[in-house]
Amino acid sequence: MTTPAAPGPPADTRAVIDAVYRAESRRVLATLIRLLGDFDLAEEALHDAFAAAVERWPLEGVPTSPRAWLVSTGRFKSIDRLRRRAKFDAALAEVADRLASAVTPAPDVDDEQVDDDRLRLIFTCCHPALAADAQIALTLREVCGLTTEEIARAFLTPAPTLAQRIVRAKAKIRDARIPYQVPGRPELPERLDTVLHVIYLVFNEGYSASSGTSLTRHDLCAEAIRLGRLLVELLPEPEAVGLLGLMLLHDARRAARASSAGDLLLLEEQDRSLWNRAQIDEGRRLVERAAASPGFGPYTLQAAIAAVHADAPDAGATDWRQIVGLYDVLLRTDPGPVVELNRAVAVAMRDGPAAGLALIDAILARGELTEYYLAHSARADLCRRLGRTEDAMAAYERALGLTRQEPERRFLERRLAALMGR
Repeated sequence: MTTPAAPGPPADTRAVIDAVYRAESRRVLATLIRLLGDFDLAEEALHDAFAAAVERWPLEGVPTSPRAWLVSTGRFKSIDRLRRRAKFDAALAEVADRLASAVTPAPDVDDEQVDDDRLRLIFTCCHPALAADAQIALTLREVCGLTTEEIARAFLTPAPTLAQRIVRAKAKIRDARIPYQVPGRPELPERLDTVLHVIYLVFNEGYSASSGTSLTRHDLCAEAIRLGRLLVELLPEPEAVGLLGLMLLHDARRAARASSAGDLLLLEEQDRSLWNRAQIDEGRRLVERAAASPGFGPYTLQAAIAAVHADAPDAGATDWRQIVGLYDVLLRTDPGPVVELNRAVAVAMRDGPAAGLALIDAILARGELTEYYLAHSARADLCRRLGRTEDAMAAYERALGLTRQEPERRFLERRLAALMGR
């Protein structure tokens, strides 16, 4: 949504309204969703409130509490809108009366209540009853304020398809009567896992895009980190802190991950002077904070692994023994074939390529990760290092057939061409 256009306001008042929109619109929306109990009604109310601000603030002055003014105005505009519609749908009259009889927001909306509303909104958008792709789309739309078109472009999805996901998610919330609330302590660990997983998926799509011409999408990484900061601010659970640290440590390498031509650079090829040391320092502090708390888990362990990489002044100085040890703990905490694959690569760096290759072959022999291009790419690299050229070429070709991202395709093609002597 953009701030409503109007010819009247003086430039200075309009600048204030624009600043209030940037700072407060998502907070106001979260409170309106709680008060009105409906996403679409709340979005209309938000639009109406800012339209009223454009009209009235130049004449009446900017209110002492713009947020409270916008919440109150949006709520009453929504009631008026429902009563107009009630002429054609009698059922809406009851809704309007119910909203009108509710307690009017206080002149100064309490900051703690607003923060609670934002946290409610995050948990509602990430409710496990919604499909995973709908959780991501709804979170980016309602919590972050991205437009449908921006989200569609980021995930290479047609805008109408993305819009339908959001519509279906809102309908599911309404029809299933999913409550706008933060879950109680008994439910919190499971529900928090869903929220963290959605934020992690958004970051991963930005950090290593699943397809397309660019290796990364900084806007998605930035949105995920912004969501992570908001969650830590509102609910500083150890794994929320650990995830924020993990994202900052990975994002710190962004400037060094591709050449000037946009080609993928492996960790050992990167110019570490380009790594963002401020982000690394913040990420390390967050990892230490999370690891010192009872109840930390996989995100904190992954962040600890990223911190070990960040501590090495060059690739040769990497403490692979410590990394393998952290992967051992991660496998016990969060077992899975991708974690096994990453551990196998670390073992190859500690004990040699033959040891790592044996582990990867065992994973593939179980029928796991056969469609995961990174498994075949890792196997190809270890075969190459062992001088098993034909096996390496076959594995690179298999990886090429599975990847949809252009920088990764070019990297694999270069490796394959080198083995073929071209």
